[in-house]
Amino acid sequence: MTQTGSRISRRAVLAGSGVVAIGAGTAAFLGAGTRRLVGAKAGKNELVLEAGKTRASLLGERLPKVPVWGYNGLVPGPEIRVRQGQPFKTLLKNNLGEGTTIHWHGLRVPNAMDGVPHLTQDPVEPGQAFLYEFTPADAGTFWYHPHQRSFEQVGRGLYGALIVEEADPPRVDRDITWVLDDWRMSDNGQISGGFGSPHDAMMAGRIGNTITINAKPPMPLEVRPNERIRLRLVTAANARIFGLDFSDIEPVVIALDGQPVEPHTPSGPLLLGPAMRVDLILDFTKASAARHEIRDVFYSGLEYRLNEFVYAGTPMRSAPLQNGVSLSPNPLAEPNLANSDRHEIRFGGGMMGMMSGRKSGSGMMPGRMGGSSMMSGGMMSGGMMGWTVNGVSATGHVHDPIITARQGRTLVFDMINDTAWWHPIHLHGHSFRVLSRNRNPTQYREWQDTVLMSPQERVEIAFVADNPGDWMFHCHILEHQAAGMMATIRVN
Repeated sequence: MTQTGSRISRRAVLAGSGVVAIGAGTAAFLGAGTRRLVGAKAGKNELVLEAGKTRASLLGERLPKVPVWGYNGLVPGPEIRVRQGQPFKTLLKNNLGEGTTIHWHGLRVPNAMDGVPHLTQDPVEPGQAFLYEFTPADAGTFWYHPHQRSFEQVGRGLYGALIVEEADPPRVDRDITWVLDDWRMSDNGQISGGFGSPHDAMMAGRIGNTITINAKPPMPLEVRPNERIRLRLVTAANARIFGLDFSDIEPVVIALDGQPVEPHTPSGPLLLGPAMRVDLILDFTKASAARHEIRDVFYSGLEYRLNEFVYAGTPMRSAPLQNGVSLSPNPLAEPNLANSDRHEIRFGGGMMGMMSGRKSGSGMMPGRMGGSSMMSGGMMSGGMMGWTVNGVSATGHVHDPIITARQGRTLVFDMINDTAWWHPIHLHGHSFRVLSRNRNPTQYREWQDTVLMSPQERVEIAFVADNPGDWMFHCHILEHQAAGMMATIRVN
């Protein structure tokens, strides 16, 4: 059975529109409109994303659906496909009981379209609407989610994939998106409360006990001998880190966080922290087995089978495809390291002193953890200190920038993780080259927008600050962000 979730065939493309909105019949040409519409009705030429409460089969079709939050009644929300360089517009309508926004994760959008409440826009209040419009410069795999109380809104299902298609993609037989997530479920089959508890916020984050692919229990994916699949993995989990072992099949990584990378096979498990994406090419030659298992082996002693590929049907062709799989580079400005501004950034805080992050993290896996809700700001209930960036525990999304850069300057961040925990660090509005880890040059100098840092690790990144505005820079373990591990980078 093919795992599709809320995705519908690419035949939904409208001729000349440049946009595919997949799910709930929302494909439409994106026409003109004002930048912000409050309390407006959707026009016939607008793609609409309605944030609201719905239900999903998180536990399987044979069990009752679970109350969740989603876009257009779907979790994940509609998979949106747009062509590189073509204008994109969508109207967010808020049918929740609280304010929300949409952040277009990884896309280099104008600052006013970045979806950060109070920093780039006012929250979209219940019953109101907001029109997002931008032209994606980069092709690749991206996603969208709220930045308002994201530790709960994302945790309840508000997210979806956004694919910007290349003009000349590699030849494959199928292009499949898997949005990976975990959910903390109670014994009665409902999503557990306790979002933003101090226990989660000061340790590994809210790690769930139920894994889904496209908001459904993983189902084996049937493949044919000599078939080639492009598998796009999007991590929507609040805090879980995936370490994927593909056993006897060799995945070829062709993009990280939407940006092309030299095609290569990982030397060990494929590590994906929250918000990260990877594009894989999988060639099924049936050389070694009738099925291929994918195991998540990140948490020691808690390994499990995520999914499997199962051979079925006649061969796709007489021999595997031999054409290349390299992607054309996106139009990113190359950092000028010889003429750059260098900044040291230290991430601190958290619990458990200098204990090993992976082992202590694995202890945070039980499914149901209570605790009082997080206080607003960097102080936790009971006087417990929050996470810090350069010694400051941020409160809310608006605060003084830690770095102000002139537009066009190359910035080099020497980032040090002074904590006992893993942190996926995300920069808004830009992609950056990962130059080194613990002072060792990276093999591929990969472009990313979210880099996973292990406990006590030192990571060096570089980028051209060419997108003006105030940009969020934060840990994408959403409880860590809410508890203070966030900052602002200003580009003038």
